[in-house]
Amino acid sequence: MSNTTVIRKVFEGSATRKQMFSLFDRHAKRPTRGEDEPAALYAGEWFEISETEHDYMFEILPPLWIRGSMFAMREFMTGSVTSIFFALRIDGTVRHFHGYCDLSDGSAVEAMRLAIIERESRPVRAMTREERLEHIWSATADAYRGYASGRWPPAAQGQRTVMLWSGANGTILKLLRDLTDNEVSAKLPVQFRHLPEAVAA
Repeated sequence: MSNTTVIRKVFEGSATRKQMFSLFDRHAKRPTRGEDEPAALYAGEWFEISETEHDYMFEILPPLWIRGSMFAMREFMTGSVTSIFFALRIDGTVRHFHGYCDLSDGSAVEAMRLAIIERESRPVRAMTREERLEHIWSATADAYRGYASGRWPPAAQGQRTVMLWSGANGTILKLLRDLTDNEVSAKLPVQFRHLPEAVAA
């Protein structure tokens, strides 16, 4: 992938079909939609799906190409960025993944394949802070997430926001990046709250 592309996991666990379709365009509500070049928003994102969802996507349209245990969607998300579906053997088990790759970069697909294998082969299940924030964003309904408007300080405008319950102050809106560790923990599903902090690769 290009030097500006960051390969990143955006959802913990295996996404259901409903979650998968939501994750395909989790940036749909951005205020600059139609005005920006969104390739950098999508390229590098990946998440796990089930074999059933993998096979479902394979049957929707004839793939753009098939290479061993990978195939590319014929319809592009934006520019040269499209969906790549992977069936990867990790620790003796075949698992399935979706990732967005920029096909203008000839190394993008292989770089993502290797990154997924490296990330999912860790001996201890853990999440980085960035993975926790991305999971929160991915799992939060549109009604409870958004983007800082013109009422925010200029440096914050356009940044992602989430709604929080703050007890005495009721519901508040806060920048995703500014969530405290306790707020992150409260927003995560119970099964992810006590995972150790992983060191970012």
